[in-house]
Amino acid sequence: MNSREIVQRTLDFEHPERVAKSFHDQDFVGASYSVETQATDWKEVGGGRWERIDDWGNAWARVDPTSMGEVVRGVLDDFSKMDGYEFPDFSNPDDYEPVRKVRAEHPDMWLIGGIPGFAFNIARKLRKLENYLADLLTDRKRMSELHDRIDDFLDDMIRIYADAEVDSVMFCEDWGTQNQTLVSPALWREEFFPRFVRHCSLAHDLGIKVFMHSCGQTEAIVPGLIEAGIDLLQFDQPDLHGIDVLAGHQETAKITFWCPVDIQKVLPTGDERYIRSKAKEMLDKLWRGRGGFVAGYYGDNVSIGLDSQWQEYACDEFERYGVAGIF
Repeated sequence: MNSREIVQRTLDFEHPERVAKSFHDQDFVGASYSVETQATDWKEVGGGRWERIDDWGNAWARVDPTSMGEVVRGVLDDFSKMDGYEFPDFSNPDDYEPVRKVRAEHPDMWLIGGIPGFAFNIARKLRKLENYLADLLTDRKRMSELHDRIDDFLDDMIRIYADAEVDSVMFCEDWGTQNQTLVSPALWREEFFPRFVRHCSLAHDLGIKVFMHSCGQTEAIVPGLIEAGIDLLQFDQPDLHGIDVLAGHQETAKITFWCPVDIQKVLPTGDERYIRSKAKEMLDKLWRGRGGFVAGYYGDNVSIGLDSQWQEYACDEFERYGVAGIF
């Protein structure tokens, strides 16, 4: 059973021979477009500050050389700029040649095509988060128009990725604080749920899956994400939701969770016994030998102060017990 088959069986809950994983000899390979945009590399500007411009023209900053940073000025900081603003052009199939090359080089691995988010993740940067959240309450009509424009080019991306033979598309969209979602569940259902349905339905019609990363406490919208058609949810803080809560979703839906051992509550303890026990619990409750779980690895130990050995405890446990026949 090759990696591609293991991931497919994982998503279908069809008893893969081992747990799918994103570390060591991992089962996934990613690829993206080569669209020319306004993006620049990070540049140190003095005073311990780093800055860059992203694809859309938003200005970012950070105060160390490794973290992701945050938008400090949205390119649409003034709404008057919206009518004349032009998105990067993601509709040229030639710009996805790197994806086709990766497919040809890795026919047996699960190929993920990266997309920059759904409407929320893109629009909140264009306006800057605090402005955007206010806009959703005070100028919904105009925000919906911006979301509609974003949805149109996302559909183009999904179609071209499917033509390039990806197995799934994946996007990062952080919907929660540590306590709750950034918008009310009712607003999410009204404004964003139909957009999720639109993109997931298109992807499924084209024969590809949809993976989503989200940080924070998003439990209030997880049922809606599943209903909309998200096939896999990638959480770096599974204990923020609760392992039993995540397992409960699998009782009614074939939703797969892709998680490392929790990066805030568990890994930072450095406690080998505790870390191993949590990895085993995730296999016991989320994988169970029938699929539905991908063993993850958080890729930036430095920024969050982890010793890489702490993650190795979890990796060892995932590999030791995540094999067919144990459950």
